[in-house]
Amino acid sequence: MSTPFRYTRPLPPKSTTGPVAEVYEQLSRDFGIDEPVTFVVLSSAPELLAPAWALMRESLIAGPGSRTGKELAALGVSLANRCPFCVDAHTMLLHATGDHALAERVARGERPVNEEHARVLEWGRHTRVPGGLGAAPYPFPREHAPGYLGTAFAFHFINRIVSALLTESLLPGNAQRFRAVRSLAGRTLARTVRRHARPGVSLALLDLPDSGEAPAWADGTPVGLAYAALLRAAMAGAGLLGTDDQDLVEEMLLDWDGSHPPLDLSGFPDRRERPGARLVLLAALAPYRITDEDVAAWRRPEHTDHCLVHLVAYGAFLAVDRIESALHRPIART
Repeated sequence: MSTPFRYTRPLPPKSTTGPVAEVYEQLSRDFGIDEPVTFVVLSSAPELLAPAWALMRESLIAGPGSRTGKELAALGVSLANRCPFCVDAHTMLLHATGDHALAERVARGERPVNEEHARVLEWGRHTRVPGGLGAAPYPFPREHAPGYLGTAFAFHFINRIVSALLTESLLPGNAQRFRAVRSLAGRTLARTVRRHARPGVSLALLDLPDSGEAPAWADGTPVGLAYAALLRAAMAGAGLLGTDDQDLVEEMLLDWDGSHPPLDLSGFPDRRERPGARLVLLAALAPYRITDEDVAAWRRPEHTDHCLVHLVAYGAFLAVDRIESALHRPIART
């Protein structure tokens, strides 16, 4: 039987209890999809699953700004990260917002007719480049910054998890590539997508960090606490590497300019010599390039699915952290 999961075998959602089951309950109610594989794949590490969901919920779903605009931002991020699964998902979610013509234009790779939409999509694309946008202005009002920035950071993380640990097919047989299927799938989610979601509900799932750890760009919204919780959980994966490997990957991320690595992966650690560092760097910069050989070279009997998810999440968040450090400047109203 085919499975969307690469390298891990998450527990069947129906058998889960406790915090994981609570996350699935919120996903069903507020995202409109029962047990989406994008989050099920994190369930081997509940301490990552809850804040990843919280960051997406509090920014994309319940945060300030229009859902259409934030879906476009997420789509731009997914295009920049070469994550076809997420590109298809956000195209369907644009249908769910009721913007059917817009959804089909972006599905064809065309520029949105509405200039504001076009600027938001392009902004999302450029967020992959640390500091590439300059200081300001951004294509949304200042008061919407927590929603848009949180959405961008959430999907820089989710894109990398998806590309590393899931197959590329959103629906069986890539059925989402057909316009009628995209439209129908979007319409089934329309009621949930257009319903108001109360901010802060997901925070009850978290071991909340001190409020002082929330980034300034979140402006005191729940987005900031969710971001800080995910940062704390993801960076715990550093413990799976030795000190020398930690130093190597952090140095390479400091020099990263947002580009995709060359085909020969020149400059990447050899999988036979430093398999953990190689996996982390691939998760950060090109998760779609992770191979069976890369995972096998690292994995040992003591390395559970929990360990692998944490290692990939550590790499994914190193990239998020690099991008975030260049994006939290004051935002001018356009």
